[in-house]
Amino acid sequence: MEQLKNEVKEVIIDSLNLEDLTPADIDSDAPLFGEGLGLDSIDALELGIAVKNHFKIQLTEPTDDIKQHFASVTKLAEFIKQQQEK
Repeated sequence: MEQLKNEVKEVIIDSLNLEDLTPADIDSDAPLFGEGLGLDSIDALELGIAVKNHFKIQLTEPTDDIKQHFASVTKLAEFIKQQQEK
């Protein structure tokens, strides 16, 4: 799971052009939006597309469930693992 979390962090950094950050700078359990990493709704769209393409998973329309999956790196990694196992 740690390897998947690091891969998620790299996708976040690459897709959002956060070149001043490294995967080690991102707390896996910190919120991605608002406080924590401080991403906004535009970042959410870009990140959703990057995650979908990189990990080859399906994302449904933005619902509260999907928002919960994007709450932190840990939650997102767990969601990706679930989707890949289907």
